[in-house]
Amino acid sequence: MNFGEAVAGLEAQQSDPATVSLPFDERIQRLVDYIYQEKYNNRIQRLIKAARLRFPQADSQGILYDRRGLDRNLLGELFQCQYISHRQSIILQGFTGSGKTYLACALGKQACLNQVKTQYIRLPDLLMEYDDASLLPGKQKKLLDKYGRIPLLILDEWPVSDISDSELYFLFELMERRSDATSTIFCTQYRKDDWIMRLGGGVQAEAIVDRYAHTAYWIETGSMNMREYCARSIR
Repeated sequence: MNFGEAVAGLEAQQSDPATVSLPFDERIQRLVDYIYQEKYNNRIQRLIKAARLRFPQADSQGILYDRRGLDRNLLGELFQCQYISHRQSIILQGFTGSGKTYLACALGKQACLNQVKTQYIRLPDLLMEYDDASLLPGKQKKLLDKYGRIPLLILDEWPVSDISDSELYFLFELMERRSDATSTIFCTQYRKDDWIMRLGGGVQAEAIVDRYAHTAYWIETGSMNMREYCARSIR
Protein backbone atom coordinates (compact mmCIF):
# COMPACT_ATOMS: atom_id res chain seq x y z
CA MET A 1 0.00 0.00 0.00
CA ASN A 2 1.15 3.53 -0.75
CA PHE A 3 0.85 5.22 2.65
CA GLY A 4 0.80 8.60 0.92
CA GLU A 5 -2.65 7.74 -0.42
CA ALA A 6 -3.84 6.70 3.05
CA VAL A 7 -2.48 9.90 4.62
CA ALA A 8 -4.13 12.02 1.91
CA GLY A 9 -7.41 10.20 2.49
CA LEU A 10 -7.24 10.74 6.24
CA GLU A 11 -6.42 14.42 5.79
CA ALA A 12 -9.40 14.79 3.45
CA GLN A 13 -11.64 13.19 6.06
CA GLN A 14 -10.32 15.43 8.83
CA SER A 15 -11.10 18.53 6.79
CA ASP A 16 -14.70 17.40 6.22
CA PRO A 17 -16.85 17.84 9.37
CA ALA A 18 -19.57 15.58 7.95
CA THR A 19 -17.10 12.73 7.56
CA VAL A 20 -15.43 13.20 10.96
CA SER A 21 -18.77 12.65 12.68
CA LEU A 22 -19.32 9.28 10.97
CA PRO A 23 -18.86 5.95 12.81
CA PHE A 24 -15.34 4.48 12.73
CA ASP A 25 -16.28 1.54 10.48
CA GLU A 26 -17.83 3.81 7.87
CA ARG A 27 -14.82 6.12 7.91
CA ILE A 28 -12.54 3.12 7.35
CA GLN A 29 -14.70 1.96 4.45
CA ARG A 30 -14.58 5.42 2.89
CA LEU A 31 -10.81 5.47 3.31
CA VAL A 32 -10.48 2.08 1.60
CA ASP A 33 -12.71 3.31 -1.25
CA TYR A 34 -10.60 6.46 -1.55
CA ILE A 35 -7.34 4.48 -1.74
CA TYR A 36 -8.80 2.08 -4.30
CA GLN A 37 -10.00 5.00 -6.47
CA GLU A 38 -6.61 6.72 -6.24
CA LYS A 39 -4.83 3.52 -7.26
CA TYR A 40 -7.22 3.08 -10.18
CA ASN A 41 -6.76 6.70 -11.32
CA ASN A 42 -2.98 6.42 -11.12
CA ARG A 43 -2.97 3.18 -13.09
CA ILE A 44 -5.20 4.68 -15.79
CA GLN A 45 -2.94 7.70 -16.11
CA ARG A 46 0.10 5.44 -16.44
CA LEU A 47 -1.63 3.38 -19.13
CA ILE A 48 -2.64 6.49 -21.10
CA LYS A 49 0.88 7.91 -20.86
CA ALA A 50 2.48 4.59 -21.90
CA ALA A 51 0.07 4.29 -24.86
CA ARG A 52 1.64 7.39 -26.44
CA LEU A 53 -1.60 8.30 -28.14
CA ARG A 54 -1.32 10.91 -30.88
CA PHE A 55 -4.34 12.65 -29.33
CA PRO A 56 -4.39 11.75 -25.61
CA GLN A 57 -7.33 14.13 -25.09
CA ALA A 58 -9.51 12.17 -27.54
CA ASP A 59 -12.62 10.51 -26.16
CA SER A 60 -16.00 9.20 -27.28
CA GLN A 61 -17.73 12.48 -26.41
CA GLY A 62 -15.58 14.40 -28.87
CA ILE A 63 -16.58 12.39 -31.95
CA LEU A 64 -18.59 14.24 -34.58
CA TYR A 65 -21.20 12.01 -36.24
CA ASP A 66 -23.12 14.49 -38.40
CA ARG A 67 -22.44 14.31 -42.14
CA ARG A 68 -19.77 11.63 -41.72
CA GLY A 69 -21.85 8.50 -42.13
CA LEU A 70 -20.50 6.94 -38.93
CA ASP A 71 -22.58 4.18 -37.37
CA ARG A 72 -23.30 5.51 -33.89
CA ASN A 73 -24.63 2.16 -32.64
CA LEU A 74 -21.60 0.22 -33.85
CA LEU A 75 -19.15 2.70 -32.34
CA GLY A 76 -21.15 2.63 -29.11
CA GLU A 77 -20.60 -1.13 -28.97
CA LEU A 78 -16.90 -0.79 -29.78
CA PHE A 79 -16.43 1.75 -26.99
CA GLN A 80 -17.54 -0.98 -24.58
CA CYS A 81 -14.26 -2.72 -25.55
CA GLN A 82 -15.74 -6.19 -25.88
CA TYR A 83 -13.96 -6.56 -29.23
CA ILE A 84 -10.70 -6.66 -27.26
CA SER A 85 -11.80 -9.54 -25.06
CA HIS A 86 -13.01 -11.28 -28.23
CA ARG A 87 -9.62 -10.59 -29.91
CA GLN A 88 -11.20 -8.75 -32.82
CA SER A 89 -9.70 -5.88 -34.78
CA ILE A 90 -10.86 -2.60 -36.35
CA ILE A 91 -9.99 -0.94 -39.64
CA LEU A 92 -10.59 2.81 -39.91
CA GLN A 93 -10.47 3.84 -43.57
CA GLY A 94 -10.87 7.31 -45.00
CA PHE A 95 -9.19 10.27 -46.66
CA THR A 96 -6.42 12.30 -45.06
CA GLY A 97 -7.87 14.52 -42.35
CA SER A 98 -11.09 12.53 -42.01
CA GLY A 99 -10.57 11.85 -38.31
CA LYS A 100 -9.18 8.30 -38.41
CA THR A 101 -6.40 8.97 -35.92
CA TYR A 102 -8.64 10.85 -33.48
CA LEU A 103 -11.19 8.03 -33.53
CA ALA A 104 -8.46 5.43 -33.05
CA CYS A 105 -7.04 7.38 -30.10
CA ALA A 106 -10.51 7.70 -28.56
CA LEU A 107 -10.91 3.94 -28.80
CA GLY A 108 -7.42 3.48 -27.40
CA LYS A 109 -8.09 5.80 -24.49
CA GLN A 110 -11.30 3.92 -23.70
CA ALA A 111 -9.27 0.71 -23.66
CA CYS A 112 -6.91 2.32 -21.13
CA LEU A 113 -9.92 3.31 -19.00
CA ASN A 114 -10.82 -0.39 -19.05
CA GLN A 115 -7.27 -1.12 -17.85
CA VAL A 116 -6.16 -2.62 -21.17
CA LYS A 117 -2.56 -2.02 -22.17
CA THR A 118 -2.53 -0.05 -25.42
CA GLN A 119 0.14 1.24 -27.79
CA TYR A 120 -0.12 3.76 -30.63
CA ILE A 121 2.52 3.92 -33.33
CA ARG A 122 2.80 5.06 -36.94
CA LEU A 123 3.78 2.24 -39.27
CA PRO A 124 6.75 4.23 -40.68
CA ASP A 125 8.07 4.65 -37.12
CA LEU A 126 7.56 0.95 -36.40
CA LEU A 127 9.55 0.03 -39.51
CA MET A 128 12.31 2.46 -38.54
CA GLU A 129 12.42 0.78 -35.14
CA TYR A 130 12.68 -2.59 -36.91
CA ASP A 131 15.51 -1.36 -39.16
CA ASP A 132 17.43 -0.15 -36.11
CA ALA A 133 16.81 -3.49 -34.38
CA SER A 134 18.27 -5.29 -37.40
CA LEU A 135 21.70 -3.94 -36.46
CA LEU A 136 21.83 -5.84 -33.16
CA PRO A 137 21.69 -9.64 -32.72
CA GLY A 138 18.47 -10.81 -31.12
CA LYS A 139 16.88 -7.35 -31.11
CA GLN A 140 14.41 -8.24 -33.88
CA LYS A 141 12.93 -11.08 -31.84
CA LYS A 142 12.58 -8.80 -28.81
CA LEU A 143 10.77 -6.29 -31.01
CA LEU A 144 8.39 -8.98 -32.26
CA ASP A 145 7.77 -10.12 -28.69
CA LYS A 146 7.15 -6.55 -27.57
CA TYR A 147 4.58 -5.62 -30.21
CA GLY A 148 3.21 -9.11 -30.62
CA ARG A 149 1.75 -9.31 -27.11
CA ILE A 150 0.29 -5.80 -26.67
CA PRO A 151 -3.46 -6.36 -26.12
CA LEU A 152 -4.42 -3.35 -28.28
CA LEU A 153 -2.03 -2.01 -30.91
CA ILE A 154 -2.98 1.05 -32.96
CA LEU A 155 -1.14 1.14 -36.31
CA ASP A 156 -1.48 4.52 -38.00
CA GLU A 157 -0.59 5.28 -41.65
CA TRP A 158 -1.14 1.68 -42.75
CA PRO A 159 0.10 0.42 -45.16
CA VAL A 160 3.18 2.13 -46.58
CA SER A 161 4.68 1.68 -50.01
CA ASP A 162 8.29 0.89 -50.92
CA ILE A 163 8.46 -1.77 -48.25
CA SER A 164 11.53 -4.02 -48.26
CA ASP A 165 11.39 -7.80 -48.22
CA SER A 166 12.75 -7.94 -44.68
CA GLU A 167 10.22 -5.34 -43.46
CA LEU A 168 7.40 -7.29 -45.09
CA TYR A 169 8.59 -10.46 -43.38
CA PHE A 170 8.64 -8.60 -40.04
CA LEU A 171 5.06 -7.40 -40.57
CA PHE A 172 3.99 -10.90 -41.61
CA GLU A 173 5.48 -12.40 -38.44
CA LEU A 174 3.97 -9.64 -36.30
CA MET A 175 0.50 -10.06 -37.77
CA GLU A 176 0.85 -13.85 -37.50
CA ARG A 177 1.44 -13.48 -33.75
CA ARG A 178 -1.32 -10.94 -33.23
CA SER A 179 -4.03 -12.49 -35.38
CA ASP A 180 -6.74 -14.15 -33.23
CA ALA A 181 -4.63 -13.47 -30.12
CA THR A 182 -4.84 -9.69 -29.67
CA SER A 183 -6.64 -6.68 -31.15
CA THR A 184 -5.29 -4.20 -33.68
CA ILE A 185 -6.69 -0.91 -34.94
CA PHE A 186 -5.50 0.02 -38.44
CA CYS A 187 -5.76 3.61 -39.71
CA THR A 188 -5.58 3.63 -43.49
CA GLN A 189 -6.42 5.68 -46.56
CA TYR A 190 -6.63 2.56 -48.70
CA ARG A 191 -9.35 0.05 -49.42
CA LYS A 192 -8.86 -3.70 -49.15
CA ASP A 193 -8.05 -4.12 -52.83
CA ASP A 194 -5.08 -1.74 -52.51
CA TRP A 195 -3.48 -3.37 -49.47
CA ILE A 196 -1.72 -6.22 -51.23
CA MET A 197 -0.17 -3.89 -53.79
CA ARG A 198 0.91 -1.39 -51.12
CA LEU A 199 2.54 -4.24 -49.17
CA GLY A 200 4.57 -5.27 -52.19
CA GLY A 201 2.41 -8.16 -53.37
CA GLY A 202 3.29 -11.81 -52.94
CA VAL A 203 2.19 -14.55 -50.58
CA GLN A 204 3.07 -12.78 -47.35
CA ALA A 205 1.15 -9.63 -48.31
CA GLU A 206 -1.87 -11.76 -49.23
CA ALA A 207 -1.62 -13.61 -45.91
CA ILE A 208 -1.63 -10.35 -43.93
CA VAL A 209 -4.67 -9.07 -45.79
CA ASP A 210 -6.47 -12.39 -45.41
CA ARG A 211 -6.04 -12.31 -41.61
CA TYR A 212 -7.55 -8.86 -41.15
CA ALA A 213 -9.21 -7.20 -44.11
CA HIS A 214 -12.08 -9.68 -44.31
CA THR A 215 -12.79 -10.26 -40.60
CA ALA A 216 -12.16 -6.94 -38.79
CA TYR A 217 -14.77 -4.26 -38.19
CA TRP A 218 -14.45 -1.99 -41.24
CA ILE A 219 -15.41 1.63 -40.54
CA GLU A 220 -15.25 4.33 -43.20
CA THR A 221 -14.59 7.77 -41.74
CA GLY A 222 -15.71 9.54 -44.91
CA SER A 223 -14.27 12.38 -46.95
CA MET A 224 -15.08 15.30 -44.65
CA ASN A 225 -11.89 17.14 -43.64
CA MET A 226 -12.08 17.28 -39.86
CA ARG A 227 -9.04 19.55 -39.55
CA GLU A 228 -10.74 22.15 -41.76
CA TYR A 229 -14.05 21.71 -39.92
CA CYS A 230 -12.45 22.15 -36.49
CA ALA A 231 -10.47 25.18 -37.69
CA ARG A 232 -13.68 26.86 -38.90
CA SER A 233 -15.44 26.04 -35.62
CA ILE A 234 -12.73 27.82 -33.61
CA ARG A 235 -13.04 31.05 -35.59
